[in-house]
Amino acid sequence: MFLARVTGSIVATQKALSMTGQKLLIVEPLRVDPLDRSRLVGTGRSFVAVDSVGAGSEQIVLIVQGSSARLTPQTEKLPIDTAIIGIVDTVQVGDNTVFDARNDRG
Repeated sequence: MFLARVTGSIVATQKALSMTGQKLLIVEPLRVDPLDRSRLVGTGRSFVAVDSVGAGSEQIVLIVQGSSARLTPQTEKLPIDTAIIGIVDTVQVGDNTVFDARNDRG
């Protein structure tokens, strides 16, 4: 599993029939800043993910990739490689809260 921020959405009118009705979001994986372990920073990469939990723009989410992306009831029959499986409330590293959704401003 990885942490990621939702950075956008995708609309594709022509796609495989099994993908009809699936919400597609752009996510950027995050990591703890190695120079300042009190914050999360983007990795500079982006992925398209199927949203199985109702995530929104700028939210921090949990993503899975590879065969794990097809292990939820909503995604088991989809031709996908990345899925959003959770919306993050808080991230704590050691004694530091590096993310709290109640205080996040994007």
